[in-house]
Parts: sequence; C-alpha cells; structure tokens
Amino acid sequence: MGTPYEIVIVGAGIVGLATARELRLRHPDLRLAVVDKEPSPGRHQSGHNSGVLHAGVYYKPGSLKAQLCVEGKAELERFADEHKIAYQTCGKLIVALHAGELGRLADLESRGRANGVPGLRMIGPEEMAEIEPYAAGIRAIHVPGTGIIDFGAVVRKLHELLGASGVDFFLGREVFGIDKMSGLTVLRTSGGEILTRRLITCAGLQSDRLARLEPGSEDRVDVQIVPFRGDYYTLKDEARHLCRALIYPVPDPALPFLGVHFTKRIDGAVWAGPNAVLALAREGYRRSTLKPAELAETVRYKGFRQLAKRYWRTGAAEVWRDVVKRAFVRELQRYVPAVQSEDLIFGPSGVRAQAVGADGAMVDDFKLATSETSVHVLNAPSPAATASLAIGRRLADDAENVFELSPQTHLSE
Repeated sequence: MGTPYEIVIVGAGIVGLATARELRLRHPDLRLAVVDKEPSPGRHQSGHNSGVLHAGVYYKPGSLKAQLCVEGKAELERFADEHKIAYQTCGKLIVALHAGELGRLADLESRGRANGVPGLRMIGPEEMAEIEPYAAGIRAIHVPGTGIIDFGAVVRKLHELLGASGVDFFLGREVFGIDKMSGLTVLRTSGGEILTRRLITCAGLQSDRLARLEPGSEDRVDVQIVPFRGDYYTLKDEARHLCRALIYPVPDPALPFLGVHFTKRIDGAVWAGPNAVLALAREGYRRSTLKPAELAETVRYKGFRQLAKRYWRTGAAEVWRDVVKRAFVRELQRYVPAVQSEDLIFGPSGVRAQAVGADGAMVDDFKLATSETSVHVLNAPSPAATASLAIGRRLADDAENVFELSPQTHLSE
C-alpha cells in the first residue's frame, strides 16, 4: 500500500480540483492525492453544465451560495485571465412574462442587490428589445455581469497545474470501500488500496454513497442524492440570432430549478432548456439509460416519495415536455416566440445531483458532513462551478480546522 498520503481527495470534478489547488497553495509540501473512478477529470456535472458564470442574483442573502458565488465568480475570472482561458461577460435578462411574476421579479432584484451583484437594474420593454430583440416579456432584470465560460477548460487547467505541482492522480480507480486501520484511512479501490491520514470527498452524483462507506458515518449523512436529468435542445446555426446572450425566466422560489432558458455558449452555440426529470440512473445522461437497482434505490427512499407526493404535478409536466417535443417548444416560445420546432436539434443532457432529506425537502445550500479525519461534501448545487475556487478555499478552511492543520504545520512533520 505504500506510504500514506496526508490528504486524499476523492472526486476530480471542479470542486475537488479547486480544493486540491487551495490546499497545495497553502501547504506546498503536503503529500496530496486525487482519486476518481473516471479515466479523466470532470466527466460528470463539471463537464455537463450550461457554462454560465452566475452573478449571484438568485440566492438567499447570507447563504453560502450567495457569498461564494459572488466571490468565486471574480476569482474564477482572474484565474481565467491568468491562464488564457476564454470567457465572455455577455449579461443576462431575467424576464417576467405577465403581471403575476412582477412581485417575484422585484424580490429577485432585492436579493441581487443584497448579495452585492454589480450593475443590476430593472428595465422595461424598450430596453429589453435593445438587448434581446426576440425576447418576450413585460419587464426584466438586466444582469450585465453574468458570463459564459468553458468549465471543461478550467478543469483541464487545474488538472495540469496540480500534476505539475506534485499532486498524485489515481484516475480510473473506483472507491468501493473505506476502512480504518491504526489511525489511518484505507481506501479500497478497483486498482488497489490507498492509505491516507485524512479524507475529503467531493463526489457529486455519488457523494452520499461514498460518505456512507466510511465507518461511523450513519448519523452524519442524513440526505440521499436524487438524480435529475436535464435535456437541452440546441439552436441550429441559422437560428442563433434569436438569442444574443442569456434569457432566463423568473424562477419558482419553491424549487431549486430555474426552468427552461436560452443560453449562449462560449463557442457561439445556443442551448435551449433544460427540463428536469427523474434520471433512471445516477449517471443516466440518455433517456434510455436505466439501472434498475439505482432507480429502485431512489424510489424506495422515503424522502423521494415525500418529494414526489408534493410536486407530482410539476413532475408530470416536466416528463410531458421531455417526451413531447412540441410541448417543449411551446414552453420555449413563451420566452422567444419566433423559435420553431425545426430550429432545434435535441441534446445535450446533464444530470444534477440533488440532495434530498428524509422529509422530502430539497437541500438548497452547500452541505458537509465532517469528522476528525474526514470532510464529505454532500451537496454542491449550482452555482458550484462558478463558485468552485471559493468553495475550494472554504473547504480548505474546514480541513485546516477539522484536521488541526495550520498553514505553518504539516501533518507529515
């Protein structure tokens, strides 16, 4: 098994890599490794997202989401500038379609101002038409600081920098067991055992499962991941002019999903969607992907049944739009009336790891489970990619506190 690592991070998505980066910056001599079951980093949520650099409008003031989004966006833009990663500050419209949405739109404006989002302003139809000529709506919030980036490029650069700094990577190594032995943690993986003194997991769609592998974790892991697949349509090249940047709806505050929207990508493509339907497998990116054992695990979970009972009408509407293209198109046409079915090509898709409590409540903020030797990230929802470097900094703070690791003292000393 060899010499134990001081810290092993399981999960090579953007949050795991950002945490490794922060620990390496603070502790350059720390013996550190990153483990992931995939052959390359960022294969799941980090590589299947819309590519939006969120400005921080939606999140409850004072929440970790709000704080880390605003901080993390600025930090990620500095990182992108330093490493020549392309991004664009294109702005966004959050559009109210009718008078019944104006109250929620005003609440969003208040949230954005409380969160320190710069340049936020309410605009009417004339200015809306100047910014997005094809968008519908009676009023909108213009968020000029919202941007777009290729998070895959960020992941690749983090991987490159960490490898160059001496961090070891064990890719293609699935962790299927965690044991304790003589004060050490033993990770049983598909490629052999790995020893570490301390453990951090940032495992996204597998986060609850991985945390529960650790002995004694039962009381700390009080949620289960419920996977929601989101399908997009892509506008054909000749229809891209229908959306210049980002066109978003006024979200339902009871749900963590934003609803269908139009998103310009850094490569010039425009995505329309997503919906939100129960995925039939934790990593079920295709409609046809079904893993009966994983689906049964979800359906048997008390929290999911409570959630389904509460939101079955919403869920049924999402499923209808998923299987009937014309229903999806009608939803898109509420925001961009000119878009037609023939303008749209199906795909791509992503899967969101949504932590749900036993009472059916969807966890809306970042959530950790910690012990003297471990930190498990149980929920890292959007805007986790935007906030990744700030989350990494916060997780490094937690690690230094929980593991009694100071900037001047290394565990190996």
